[in-house]
Amino acid sequence: MIVTKDTVIGEILDADSETASYFLSMGMLCLGCPASRGESLEEACMVHGADVNELVDALNEHFGSKK
Repeated sequence: MIVTKDTVIGEILDADSETASYFLSMGMLCLGCPASRGESLEEACMVHGADVNELVDALNEHFGSKK
C-alpha cells in the first residue's frame, strides 16, 4: 500500500491493523469511531496538530517493511 495525505484512515487500518499505533501516538484515540475512519490523513493531522508529511513517511516506511 502507498499512503498519501489523501488516504482514508479506515483504508490504512483495514490494510494493516498494526498501523493503529501510529494514530494513537498522535493522540487519535477514537479509531473505532466511524467519523475518524472516514477522515483523510490530512484531515486527522489538522485536527490533532500532527505533521501529515511525517505520518505519511512513517506509514509508507511501515508498509515498505512488510514486503
